[in-house]
Amino acid sequence: MTPPDALFRAAMNRLMARVGEGVADAAAGMAVAVQDAPERIRQEWDLFQEEVKAEAERLQRENQPEASSAADRPGPEHEPLQRRIDRLRAQVADLSTRLEERS
Repeated sequence: MTPPDALFRAAMNRLMARVGEGVADAAAGMAVAVQDAPERIRQEWDLFQEEVKAEAERLQRENQPEASSAADRPGPEHEPLQRRIDRLRAQVADLSTRLEERS
């Protein structure tokens, strides 16, 4: 074999080996994702259910007449709206971080 032919074949062999490694890595990553999918779906479903319950409670409180002023009642449901939004965003960010760490 002449040197240019050998060089060409060597290059092709290395390209095929790297592509094969890439495909194997992608398949392994896909297998891990498929294994984790049921747990992630369950977590997302649980989170969604909690959000729906919280929203239903908020709507119910909104529709009830005020018996006393908000300052007289303790609890996070009476904190200022922006602070509640910020707290919920922080919780979502924390959950998102934990989910990404698992994957």
